[in-house]
Amino acid sequence: MAIGGGANIIPLNLYPVVVAAIVAEVAWYAARGRRYPWGETATSVAIFLMRIPTKLALAGIVAPIAWVAWTHRLVTVPLDRWWGLALLFAGEEFCYYWAHRLGHEVRWVWASHSVHHSPTSLHLASAFRLGVTEVVSGGWLVYMPLYLLGFHPVAVATMLALNLFYQFWLHTEAVGTLGPLEWVLNTPAHHRVHHATGPAYLDRNYGGMVIVWDRLFGTFARALPGVPLTYGLIHVQPSHNPVIVALREWAAMARDVARARGPRARLRQLFGRPGDSLGAQAALPGRDSL
Repeated sequence: MAIGGGANIIPLNLYPVVVAAIVAEVAWYAARGRRYPWGETATSVAIFLMRIPTKLALAGIVAPIAWVAWTHRLVTVPLDRWWGLALLFAGEEFCYYWAHRLGHEVRWVWASHSVHHSPTSLHLASAFRLGVTEVVSGGWLVYMPLYLLGFHPVAVATMLALNLFYQFWLHTEAVGTLGPLEWVLNTPAHHRVHHATGPAYLDRNYGGMVIVWDRLFGTFARALPGVPLTYGLIHVQPSHNPVIVALREWAAMARDVARARGPRARLRQLFGRPGDSLGAQAALPGRDSL
């Protein structure tokens, strides 16, 4: 998942590692007699390519704003000290948690982030299926306090890129639980819960590299014995059309705003919880159209 300020999810020199991991996962599917989701992978790749110009636009907007905030910083955090790096890590993880949480709890931000939750299976390639409209959804604004507090914009972008690269391996069913590491780290087991659609699993496990903030703020959940994990979007028909996947929640939100009566009701459709939207309340099935 990416809700950030223009950082690349995977550094270019690490793409051979990514490809090798995906090939290994394809072999894992085959060894278990399961069909690999090639259609969903193709959609994810198409959306990844669609994101290139929007990521450039996002970086062009975020960079000058971040630089202005940095020039008006309250203090300067020394990143050549271990404690400065520790503060950067903790601060970036804290901001990531809240940006991600807003992406689930505020419909305007969910309109972009919902793209990432649209696959009906969790596999490594689904990590590349990210919103193409982050530049307007505004989740990146959550990171602005880091610059005012004295963290250099390049350092924040680097830490966010590391965060997102770490999350690549979380998008798989091939890795089980990891013992004591589950208490601190965000793991594939935790992230499977995050992507699951069951009532016990919705809006849980927002962390990036660590699961600490979820434990502190009450959004942590484990997979329940006997409760299967299913993935995708509730009340939305799956689609392999990348344009539909990228824009349908914005279209649904526009329809709900048009149906709402009065300014307050319209604002709720824009900035309320996604589950409280008119479409969700009526349990309208998704249609393969905009």
